[in-house]
Amino acid sequence: MLRVYRTDPINPDPEVIRIASDQIKRGGLVAFPTETVYGLGADTFNADACLKVFRAKGRPPDNPLIIHIASINELGRVAVDVPDIVWRVIDKAWPGPLTLILPKAPDVPKEVTGGRNTVAVRSPAHPVALALIKYSGTPIAAPSANKSGRPSPTLAEHVIEDYRDDDVDIVILDAGPTFFGVESTIIDVTRKPPVLLRPGPFTLEELRSLLGTDIVVPEFARGLGEADVALAPGMKYRHYAPRTRLLVVECGDYNGLLKLLRDVTVDYMARSMKVALLITKETAESLFTMYPEISGVSVILMGYRRDPYTIAANLFDSLRNLDKINVDIGIAEGIEERGIGLAIMNRLRKASGLSIIKC
Repeated sequence: MLRVYRTDPINPDPEVIRIASDQIKRGGLVAFPTETVYGLGADTFNADACLKVFRAKGRPPDNPLIIHIASINELGRVAVDVPDIVWRVIDKAWPGPLTLILPKAPDVPKEVTGGRNTVAVRSPAHPVALALIKYSGTPIAAPSANKSGRPSPTLAEHVIEDYRDDDVDIVILDAGPTFFGVESTIIDVTRKPPVLLRPGPFTLEELRSLLGTDIVVPEFARGLGEADVALAPGMKYRHYAPRTRLLVVECGDYNGLLKLLRDVTVDYMARSMKVALLITKETAESLFTMYPEISGVSVILMGYRRDPYTIAANLFDSLRNLDKINVDIGIAEGIEERGIGLAIMNRLRKASGLSIIKC
């Protein structure tokens, strides 16, 4: 049973928060908004409740959850031996879209960490999430609230889409769209130098400036392949994927990108396949002016190329919309791996199952 309660994102209704926190205290599940995406949460210290998260999502048991805390004072409940460098990061970045990999505290159940001795922790910058954690009286373990492998939810409606046909009890806090639209950045600070495990809204450039050190960026963090071991969400398994086949087109030269998008589109049209282009506003204007022969294809506008944060905010909704328009294939525009562009390309590449065409 899905129970949906609407609340203001900035000034959450205390009665709605009470209903949701009671659900957490009873060992139940709550879908709640963060500044990144909606999460599906349970009491961190209730192993049975955390297992409900895995069962509801169909999530592999070795894929850890992220623990969400409302205050730095709670960090000692879930992590130990916190490196000195972490306190400087926390002071600048929390609450915010940054998850840290730290040595886990003994009381954190193995179900939360995928059986590993590290834990993923963050403090979300969303009034509804912070109120839920505070009134629940416990850190909340939560991955994104989508079914495993599906695009992450940035609206409560996305959560409802994924679970409405299931026999599962979830309280859903509907506070409208999330702010950033892609999941938090994850960095492993137990290693020297630190390792980027998943790019997100807190950018690589910002991290390097904050830490004053180099940061290792493995290929899987760019969305190219999988990690051998999942220390954090998003490192293994297919993620973010629509049911419709997705192809990503990448080119460092913009005119080359436009031509490649045209050529790939024409190729699939020649096979009598229905095509949808997931592209930016600027690219749509240029593409159909230069190549009117493809003007009949479906278009999903992801945002503005000049402002990649608009692409991030719309990305998962765009991928979900691809499944609603009755096409055979979606062709997505690649962007530069700079700033939040790295996070966008990580998600697009994983969503395509590494179906990538380059200049």
